[in-house]
Amino acid sequence: MKILVIDVGGSHVKCIASGQTNPVKFKSGPKLTPHQMVRKVLKITKDWQFDAVSIGYPGVVRYGKIVREPHNLGSGWIGFDFQAAFGRPVKAINDGAMQALGGYEGGKMLFLGLGTGLGSALIVDGAIAAMELGHLHYSEGCNYEDYLGKQGRKRLGNKKWRGKVMDAVEGFRKALLPDYIVLGGGNAAKLKRMPPQTRRGDNADAFLGGFRLWERQNRNAIE
Repeated sequence: MKILVIDVGGSHVKCIASGQTNPVKFKSGPKLTPHQMVRKVLKITKDWQFDAVSIGYPGVVRYGKIVREPHNLGSGWIGFDFQAAFGRPVKAINDGAMQALGGYEGGKMLFLGLGTGLGSALIVDGAIAAMELGHLHYSEGCNYEDYLGKQGRKRLGNKKWRGKVMDAVEGFRKALLPDYIVLGGGNAAKLKRMPPQTRRGDNADAFLGGFRLWERQNRNAIE
C-alpha cells in the first residue's frame, strides 16, 4: 500500500509519499483551513500515486479524530471529513506524536518538538500518548510554548532560549522519567549541545512516523 504522509505545521505543510525521494511543501499560516490544505496538497502531489493518507495535525487528536482547533492555523478542522476530501482512507495523529513514532527506538521515550510551537508526545513500550506540555503554565501569563516556540526564541535570542530549553528538558525528565528524550522540530538545529540522555531528532522522522502509522496493529495505542 502506498501512503501519502502530510506533516501540517504552523509555518509549512510538508508531504512525501511511498516511492518518492524528495518531499514537497507549501506555506501554511494562521488562515489555513483544512479545505485549503487538502486542495493545495492535491495540487502539489498531482503526479503521485497513493492509496491512503497519514496526517500529522498540530493539535489535539483523539482516536483519529481532531477534537480541538489548532492554535497557529485557521478554523474548521474539527469534524472535517478528510477521507471524503482525499477520496482515500485517512489516519490523523498529533504531529508531535507522528514525529515521535518515527524516532522511537523502544522503551519509554519523551519527544519534544521545537518548532512554531512546542510539540510533545510520550511513547511507552510502543503505546503513544500525544501531550500538550507546551500549554502548561511556565510563568505569569505565559506557558512553555511562549518561551520554547519560535516566537520565544526570537524574543529571547538564541543564547537565553537555549537555557530555557535545557531547563525545560530537565524538568520534564524529572517529572516523566523517560529512558531517553528526542528533541525534534526545526529549531532543534539551533541547539549547540544536547542535554544528558537526549538526542536530536530528524525532521524526516515525521514522515517515517506517518508510514509506521499504517503498520501498527493496535489502533487503541494511538491517541
